[in-house]
Amino acid sequence: MSGINRQINHMMETEIHVPVGSPTIRKFPIFVDEHNVTEGAMKLIKELRPGWDPNLIRTKLFTDGTTNKLVGCYVEDCDEDVVLVRVYGNKTELIVDRDNELKSFQVLHANGCAPRLYCTFQNGICYEFMQGRALDTQDVRDPVLLRLIAREMARIHAIHAHNGCIPKPNLWIKMRKYFSLVATEFTDQASNVRIQQEVPSQEVLEQEMMWMKEHLSQLGSPVVLCHNDLLCKNIIHNVKEGHVRCIDYEYSSYNYQAFDIGNHFNEFAGMSEPDYNLYPSREMQLDWLHTYLQAYKLFTKKGEEVSQSELETLYVQVNKFALASHFFWGFWALIQAKYSSIEFDFLGYAVLRFNQYFKTKPAVTALEIPK
Repeated sequence: MSGINRQINHMMETEIHVPVGSPTIRKFPIFVDEHNVTEGAMKLIKELRPGWDPNLIRTKLFTDGTTNKLVGCYVEDCDEDVVLVRVYGNKTELIVDRDNELKSFQVLHANGCAPRLYCTFQNGICYEFMQGRALDTQDVRDPVLLRLIAREMARIHAIHAHNGCIPKPNLWIKMRKYFSLVATEFTDQASNVRIQQEVPSQEVLEQEMMWMKEHLSQLGSPVVLCHNDLLCKNIIHNVKEGHVRCIDYEYSSYNYQAFDIGNHFNEFAGMSEPDYNLYPSREMQLDWLHTYLQAYKLFTKKGEEVSQSELETLYVQVNKFALASHFFWGFWALIQAKYSSIEFDFLGYAVLRFNQYFKTKPAVTALEIPK
């Protein structure tokens, strides 16, 4: 097989396929200045909601994004219809596959897991605001919410969005790409002193990545449609309707089931000031995983009986893949430290994630899948 054919096949195996008949996404040739989001948002609203009286339009700036700028637009006294305008952060195309994000959005919406996508513009997207409350580190530990999240993740993982190929995980491709971006920064003469002092050397990072790929690939975790970024604020709880939904699909892709769950467990620590003492206990994890497996088996029509062996196996897989999640976001944060205009200590966050990886590696490595 020629190199080009191999490359095309590889892309098809990791690609998300949008259902036939999905609505076409509108595209507007509008550029929104990230330092003046409101003005650009008003131009988009004029196109999307021509019936709205410009004098009655109100905007709300959301400030908790660590990648993008986000503003909500609505008409005074009518906050059921809120249009969100998201402006992509500086150089985020280096770390986010925007085409894949749109496909994920469409697939998840078609399956009732995501809001409506209204349009794209030159440097962002507009979509429907999802009613509800973004969760925090306490909420994800709540027994009721914990089970709702487990079921919703199972629902996403059960979505069939490939073209008949056996899907392949995007994790190693993405991590290799991030590593190559980081590596070019390491050779920069003006490299940050903190990077040299606090971040593991390029050789160590590459060595660990190879070790991870060789061990984790053998764990037998199924490859499914994953969210890959299920931090607390990306989970919206609609109290009235009694469900949770996941938002922000920038990192969605085909990936290991256990990576998505392990990544979510790491996010119990929080984002702005992570506290890894909040990582869920074995007991809490088993409760979460049992609910997840029941729902996943139900959605994939494999019954809903969960054996102790299945539960223990997933527990081991998840905790091992949580290691890879530390590395993935460590690389991500180093790239953001270089390019992002958002005020956040990305470098400190990278150091924290790499430290946590090395701290937990011995205990996690010792875990064994039941025979």
